[in-house]
Amino acid sequence: MQGRVIAAHGRQYVVELTDGSRLPCFPRGKKSEVACGDYVDLKRTSDDQGVIEAIQARRSLLYRSNEIRQKLIAANVDQLLIVVATEPAFSDELIARALLAADSEDIETLIVLNKADLTDKLPAARAQLATLSGLGYPILELSALDHAEDLRPFLQGKTSVLVGQSGMGKSTLVNALIPAANAATREISQALDSGKHTTTHATLYHLDTDSHLIDSPGLQEFGLGHLDRQDIENAFREFRPYLGQCRFRDCRHDREPDCALNAAVSAGKIEKSRFAIYHRIVGTQRLI
Repeated sequence: MQGRVIAAHGRQYVVELTDGSRLPCFPRGKKSEVACGDYVDLKRTSDDQGVIEAIQARRSLLYRSNEIRQKLIAANVDQLLIVVATEPAFSDELIARALLAADSEDIETLIVLNKADLTDKLPAARAQLATLSGLGYPILELSALDHAEDLRPFLQGKTSVLVGQSGMGKSTLVNALIPAANAATREISQALDSGKHTTTHATLYHLDTDSHLIDSPGLQEFGLGHLDRQDIENAFREFRPYLGQCRFRDCRHDREPDCALNAAVSAGKIEKSRFAIYHRIVGTQRLI
């Protein structure tokens, strides 16, 4: 049997089979590497349970990690939607980390600025995102309460995953786009043992036959332990014209003489704030 994982909680999964039915499943072995969005081979072990035998080849995997462990977010996604809001305050570094993770997997990105109806807060939020906009990252302003449909054209024909800090309005956005989302979540909770698990690590909803949206819990940190320094340098798109031009091949872009990145920062070609985020990321890889 084959299916797609549409919900995950620890070592418990809900798999949607090819006929549209859903089956709670467990992985084989103690360690699970299954993610929401995975296509899997499985075997039914009873009328209401199955075991995942194998994970089919993935086209992408979004996850966060440190040197010790990793937390899978979603597999086989085409687009990462980073949800921020005019309030509460959002983290520039968390956005940067999520963008780096997506770039490393060739996943498209869209920054969604929610609560745009709070007009007194909007200018400050726009200013905070101005550097990313200048680098070519697309930004969509909307209000999940009134204009969630503005996002729908960006979701067509793709599997998209929502990430963001708690309080940014992800759940409001999901419920506005998918009115049956709450009912679907309750159904999944029941499948995962009578509502013990009120929220799952990630849940996949169908917008139509070709468009899917994966919601994930709010993030406060985003470790990039699976990326080395060179990966991170290359993922900062404004660094790319200057990479390889430093005097020393192993330049850490700190206090070394004739560092091309430092020169670009001094010349105003790289934002100081982004350069500071880079140094924080390469210096604090224990986050997850």
